Amino acid sequence: MKGLDQVKNYLQSLQSRIVSELEDLDGRESFRRDAWQRPAGGGGLSCVLSDGAVFEKAGVGFSHVFGDQLPPSATRGRPDLAGSGFQAVGVSLVIHPRNPYVPTTHANFRFFTAGDDDPVWWFGGGFDLTPYYPFEEDVIHWHQVARSACDGFGDGLYERYKAWCDDYFYLKHRGETRGVGGLFFDDVNEAGFERSFEFLQSAGDSFLPAYRPIVKKRKDHPFGERQRQFQLYRRGRYVEFNLIYDRGTIFGLQSGGRTESILMSLPPLVAWKYDWQPEPGSPEDLLYREYLRPRDWLGTPNDQS
Repeated sequence: MKGLDQVKNYLQSLQSRIVSELEDLDGRESFRRDAWQRPAGGGGLSCVLSDGAVFEKAGVGFSHVFGDQLPPSATRGRPDLAGSGFQAVGVSLVIHPRNPYVPTTHANFRFFTAGDDDPVWWFGGGFDLTPYYPFEEDVIHWHQVARSACDGFGDGLYERYKAWCDDYFYLKHRGETRGVGGLFFDDVNEAGFERSFEFLQSAGDSFLPAYRPIVKKRKDHPFGERQRQFQLYRRGRYVEFNLIYDRGTIFGLQSGGRTESILMSLPPLVAWKYDWQPEPGSPEDLLYREYLRPRDWLGTPNDQS
């Protein structure tokens, strides 16, 4: 597929930039870099930071996998591609901070091709934020950067991909969103390869400007055992979503991907409590009441406040 190497080079560069920035932000630990090969075709580089000063666990993975047949998770909405050969290249990351006042975050940027003679291709990805003790100014900043990533690529694009993110990261069995959203997009190809690739780069290049200021502002916020235990409890929602709903996790497992790399998104420590409810009026209750539902964080499209 023409352009595959171009996308691959960009994504490898993006992984390298994000890893370097996270090491600088942590200031204590470095990423373990683990190159791997997939027996059925392809390979990748998994970068994992553990037990850092700022990040309890951070994983930033690059993969380029290919095979003779798309797995069921990739053809559910495209039955005409069943049985087709495929190539998939992507960067996926999940960051679990130590301080409960620093949000967890996830991002993914990917490119698929399927078929041999006249291949079908598309881009997908996005980034989302999962706070435990949220600050509204942080959420607004996150969404301002997300909207800026979409500027110039079509009217209403931010609103469309923001709504898609809210819908995708919704835990139906809990009746709540995983966090405060961001962007989610898939099947991006209508504008042609060059313009679609430019949008992927705009989204990918926006991740660090969106997340870095929040980390710097909140990483030294005082916290105690109560906040730590709530963080561990809410991490359980992250595990539930990834194992039940997440397309990337399901695709990776169904396509015979490397299990350690696929599951590196899971937090290092997590807790479940039976029928736990937040105390009314508490900071924990505020998360449930005000943040775990879709909201218009930016007001009107031209409102920069």
